[in-house]
Amino acid sequence: MEYNTGRNHLIMKEYGRHIQKMVEFLLSIQNREERQKNAYAVIELMGFLNPHLKNVEDFRHKLWDHLFLISDFTLDVDSPYPLPSRETLKAKPEHMGYPKRYPKFNHLGKNIEVVIDKALQEENPEKRQGFANAIAYYMKLTYSNWHKELVHDDNIQTELTEITEGQLEFNNRPFVKHRTDNRNTDDYGGGRNNNYRKNFGGRNNNNGGGGGGRNNNNRNGGGGGGRNNNNRNFKKRY
Repeated sequence: MEYNTGRNHLIMKEYGRHIQKMVEFLLSIQNREERQKNAYAVIELMGFLNPHLKNVEDFRHKLWDHLFLISDFTLDVDSPYPLPSRETLKAKPEHMGYPKRYPKFNHLGKNIEVVIDKALQEENPEKRQGFANAIAYYMKLTYSNWHKELVHDDNIQTELTEITEGQLEFNNRPFVKHRTDNRNTDDYGGGRNNNYRKNFGGRNNNNGGGGGGRNNNNRNGGGGGGRNNNNRNFKKRY
């Protein structure tokens, strides 16, 4: 009985033990032409066992690299790609420095400072004003999301003046709807008022009917052709 504890180390687990035994058999073949032919057969089998590699760019190049890796870079065959080395495959990537940015205004973030700098460099007055309006709207939206409360437009303008040293001033009222805001949107440019609904031709379920609606509660009265479901004047037929 052969156990895994008595076998050699499995180099690439995604290919399994049988592929590694085939590669070990390739190393034992003395004839170079026969070894080359069997190497191509092992490559095809490796691609069949891992079909997800076909979606990877240059997947055959990756298969040949894995073949040399399994053989511990001792397999002597001709590869259609440059031969890999132990140093290139096991080399660690260079350290990527984390960008350290310290915003002046933590509640607004660093990106708003980039937009403000771009707005201050804009020479076109219309685009500059558009930048100011967009910045003011973003500032109010950020304040509403993080502080869970509304802020007046005058406070936004005061803070924008402090940030830009009085160089930017918005001319729109950046209304940000909040779930706790019960103000009428007519104060901010004429929006719809959904607090009051008008009933045009709806059913009247409480009073003596009019306008052809059904009357289900006032069972004795009702005009205008309303139906009375309980006071029925027909005879039962047996």
